[in-house]
Amino acid sequence: MDLDVFVATHQGEWARLDALARRRRLGGEEADELVTLYQRATGHLAKVQAAAPDPALVSRLTGLVSRARSAVTGARTNGWQDVARYYTVSFPAALYRSRRWWVPVAVVSMVATALLAWWMATHPEVRNSLVAPEHLQELTRPGGQYETYYSDRPASSFAAQVWTNNAWIAVQCLLFGIALGIPVLYVMWTNVLNLGIGVGLMASAGRLDVFLGLLIPHGLLELTAVFVAGGLGLRLGWTVIDPGPRTRSVALAEQGRAIIGMSIGLATVLAVSGVLEAFVTPSGLPTWARISIGVLAEAAFLLYALVLGRRAAGDGEFGDLDAADRADLQPVAA
Repeated sequence: MDLDVFVATHQGEWARLDALARRRRLGGEEADELVTLYQRATGHLAKVQAAAPDPALVSRLTGLVSRARSAVTGARTNGWQDVARYYTVSFPAALYRSRRWWVPVAVVSMVATALLAWWMATHPEVRNSLVAPEHLQELTRPGGQYETYYSDRPASSFAAQVWTNNAWIAVQCLLFGIALGIPVLYVMWTNVLNLGIGVGLMASAGRLDVFLGLLIPHGLLELTAVFVAGGLGLRLGWTVIDPGPRTRSVALAEQGRAIIGMSIGLATVLAVSGVLEAFVTPSGLPTWARISIGVLAEAAFLLYALVLGRRAAGDGEFGDLDAADRADLQPVAA
C-alpha cells in the first residue's frame, strides 16, 4: 500500500472527523456524519496496522479514533457524582449482598466474646494466669487504665490513632481473604480475645456498667465495621474454593473489585467510630446520652446497609464497577 496516496485520499475525511469530534454541539446530520466518519477511520486504522504499520500514521489515527469515540459515546462523568453514587448506591448494595457473611460473623463473634468474658469473670485462676492481681486492680479501679485510655491523649490525635488501628484490622481481613480466609479467622479471634478479656476483667471488679458505658458509644459501629471486613474476607476466601458458574479468575476479579470499593466505605465508617471514640466516649455527657449516640449510630448504619442496600440491590446493583467500566465477558453455562 502506498502510504502517501492513502493519506492524500483520506486526509479530508480525517480533518472533517477531527473537527466534528472537537465540537461541543452537533446537529442531527452532523452527528450522523460523525458516526460514519468514525467507522471509516477505524477501518483505516486497522488497514494501516495490517498492511503498512507506519508509527507516525498509526499514532495519528489512534488519537483521532480515540477522540471520535469519546464524541460518539459521550465522555464519562467523574467527580462528585461518582462519589455520591458510591455512597448512596454501590456501597450499601455491596453491604446488603454480603450480609449472609458478615451477619453470622457478627453473631458468632459476639457469642464467643460473651462466653469468654463470663469465663474470665467467674474463674479467678484464669484471671490470675493472665494478669497479676496488683495490675488487675490498676486496670479496673476507678480512674484506672481502662477509663483513662479514652482521655489521656488529645482527642484529635487519639481519633487518628484509633482510625489507623481499626482500619489496619479491616485491611488485614480484606486482604487475607485470598489465602482461603484462614488468616481472617485468626484476626477475628484476636479481636474476640481483646474484647472478651476486657469485659471479663471489668465484670470481675464489679464495674461492667462503667466499661459498657465507655464501649458502646463507639464500639457498636466500630465492631460492626470489623465484622463486615471479616465477612468479606471469608467470602473472598470461599470464592477461591468455589467460584460458582464463573471462571475462578473472573470471580476473584469481581470480588476483589467489590472489596477494594468497600474498603473505602469501611474506612469512612471507621472514621466516624473514631470520632465517636475520641469526642463522645470520654465526654462529660451522661452515660445514657453517650450510649444513645452509639445506638443511634449503629441503627443508622444497619438501616443504611439493610434498607437502602436492599433497594439498591433490588435495582440490580452489585457494588462492582459500572457496566461501562467492566470488560465484556462471554456468558457461561451454570
